[in-house]
Amino acid sequence: MDGSSSPNGCAGGAILSDQMSLTADSPAHSSSSDDFAAFLDAELDTASGTSSELEEETEEEKDDEEQDENNDPGEDGDPKNSSNSARVKRRKVGNYIGSGDPHGSSRSRGERGGVSVEMEMCTHPGVIGGMCIRCGQHLENESGVSFGYIHRNLRLASDEVARLREKDLKNLLQRKKLYLVLDLDHTLLNSTRLFDILAEEEYLKDAIPDALKGSFFRLDRIHMMTKLRPYVYNFLKEASELFEMYIYTMGERPYALEMAKLLDPRDVYFHSKVIAQGDSTQRHLKGLDIVLGQESSVLILDDTEAVWGKHKENLILVERYHFFSSSVRQFGFDCKSLSQRQIDESEEEGALVAILKILKQIHSLFFDLKQGDDLLKSDVREVLKGVRKEVLKGCKIVFSRVFPNNIQAEKHHLWRIAEQLGATCSIEVDESVTHVVSMDAGTEKSRWARQNKKFLVHPKWIEAANYRFERKPEKDFPVAVPEVASS
Repeated sequence: MDGSSSPNGCAGGAILSDQMSLTADSPAHSSSSDDFAAFLDAELDTASGTSSELEEETEEEKDDEEQDENNDPGEDGDPKNSSNSARVKRRKVGNYIGSGDPHGSSRSRGERGGVSVEMEMCTHPGVIGGMCIRCGQHLENESGVSFGYIHRNLRLASDEVARLREKDLKNLLQRKKLYLVLDLDHTLLNSTRLFDILAEEEYLKDAIPDALKGSFFRLDRIHMMTKLRPYVYNFLKEASELFEMYIYTMGERPYALEMAKLLDPRDVYFHSKVIAQGDSTQRHLKGLDIVLGQESSVLILDDTEAVWGKHKENLILVERYHFFSSSVRQFGFDCKSLSQRQIDESEEEGALVAILKILKQIHSLFFDLKQGDDLLKSDVREVLKGVRKEVLKGCKIVFSRVFPNNIQAEKHHLWRIAEQLGATCSIEVDESVTHVVSMDAGTEKSRWARQNKKFLVHPKWIEAANYRFERKPEKDFPVAVPEVASS
């Protein structure tokens, strides 16, 4: 986990996964805004019959289905009948998902009784419970990527994932939307276990203060408290008009679903698009390989950069939200949490307000630049990079005693962030330098900055610019001048 400090003097990251372990994995939600997941739900979780979008069933399939209805596996417990029923349903799902797919199947002609017969050779675009979703064939070796958060035991082949992504992207761009992947802990909310509450926070156990009503929840059945970040409901409402949204957390599924209910009680934003720790294909890492969206059209909001190893170019880093004391202690910071001080982040000027402004700017630039086929070739990562480059454009920065001696300056994360924000970084001072970044006003370079009327700022000035995508006033990030010892 990334332990970098934040402008408020505290730092943190997503709550450790063992704190989020509540019970064994619960069934994944099955309803999804995309037609594929919705159809899987209707066909595999309910007895709702066929969809109007299905291809017509063959007479053999109809006979199989009628036989299954007459031999209810719930009555006689015959696993063969149950398997036949599942096989028919998966065949119907295959007809739907494979329709229009040039890679879904190949056909060859054979002879039966002197009559030419078209035989279908299925390429198995996906699997549920060991059976192909298209042809119903039992497969010994399951391959592909798991999408269990959409439907339990669902795996899709890479070609099918690519097809679905391409299809969904076209539909999404027509609606002028992009994808947005949202972290939970320290990004949209902050949670703590009840037994981690300190004496200074005991007031939260008795009665919810008026100022916290509507955003504070005591969840006794899972022995936790959760505080939603100020402005989160407005943020989700406005962001949903511009983005198709996912939740992606390193917490476990039961916890993730509980938090999704708090954030989206009417289930209008996320549906089945809640990804938890067990869904990731790499341990302790998050990845867009299990998001049904093209990487070129995905933005990520997270407080921890390290977990997005392959997708940092999609990431907008969010200043961590530390409401509970356990959040501060978790990362070893010697400061009081918001709950201990009985205050909260600003509703009008908090992190989510600033982030929403950034998202709107990026969305506008993405859709204003190109149209039609050119829009399909556009990459939101390039737009994000361009917006970020404008933040500290024109600044030339020299660092003074900020980096450890054993780390090359150019490889330090603050140097890298400054360059991403458009600044030029240098090791030595000259007249073109505009800022000296230091934690010690007594260094030679710090004294040079004061003598030459250059900006002398604390490293948190760069961090604040990175979180808010704007150059903050230098006077708000002073470097303390050491007191001269009296003789």
